[in-house]
Amino acid sequence: MRKPGSKKGATVGSGGQRRKGLEGKGPTPKAEDRPYHVAHKRKQAAERQRAKSGQGGQRRQQRRGDRTTEVVAGRNAVVEALRAGVPATTVWIANRIDADDRTREILREVAQRNIPLLEVGKAELDRHADGAVHQGVAMQVPPYAYVDPEDLVEEAHGLGRTPLIIALDGVTDPRNLGAALRSAAAFGAHGVVVPERRAAGVTASAWKVSAGAAARVPVARATNLVRALQDYKEAGCFVVGLDAGGTTDIGDLELATEPLVLVCGSEGKGLSRLVRETCDVIASIPIAASTESLNAGVATGIALYEVARLRRLASA
Repeated sequence: MRKPGSKKGATVGSGGQRRKGLEGKGPTPKAEDRPYHVAHKRKQAAERQRAKSGQGGQRRQQRRGDRTTEVVAGRNAVVEALRAGVPATTVWIANRIDADDRTREILREVAQRNIPLLEVGKAELDRHADGAVHQGVAMQVPPYAYVDPEDLVEEAHGLGRTPLIIALDGVTDPRNLGAALRSAAAFGAHGVVVPERRAAGVTASAWKVSAGAAARVPVARATNLVRALQDYKEAGCFVVGLDAGGTTDIGDLELATEPLVLVCGSEGKGLSRLVRETCDVIASIPIAASTESLNAGVATGIALYEVARLRRLASA
């Protein structure tokens, strides 16, 4: 009993009130499963790293494969691409971007061409640009639709014209491909053939340099360039390689009026051995200094001009 005047009453026995608290709660969880344990935090960090690595591998695989995720980043680059008529599937622009003449032109082009425009935060724009300097603007370019090499000859015959095809051997710079496409459009060539491996494809850089010619001149991809050239020969075309020390000058080419495939190699290595052996004629472009060389884009333009000139003289 407590003394009179105490605030507390009589102590009551617990009885069965605390029986549940005495019951077992099962086995002790592992350290990595306890939310506040250091082992649990390490496990979560490892899982995040694995997920990040998996996403990075998927992005790298997409870029190495069909280039379905190619992105043009930067205000100048996006403006030039839109001016050149590069197709776009999406344009991303940063929130509260500082407007200037380039961004205003981008917004006008996007509105006129009905290109989807998304306003995103910096973190998302960094992810789309994949580390490139974007200046608040990026544009996604769809994959290019290549044709088969034999389609180029069929298209020329369908138009009732003498086939004129450009083949690039080992040209890895997309700007040279873009320049070749521009020359092909200017001088009436029916298409450009590139190898499927170790060669430049129609990327955004090629689109920009071609000044929209990539939309008018078809590009074919050959699994084996030598075999494609042999197929062209069986179809009635003559294969002429462009290389220094050729047997004839391109301006004196007697085969210019015939169905023709002009093959241009890279500036450094020139034509590969098998491609050179496949050619019917090796023609050269006379230059003033023997120590100088022309890149593939310039050489293709000069050769196409000479062929077009000789064809005009023959038809006059």
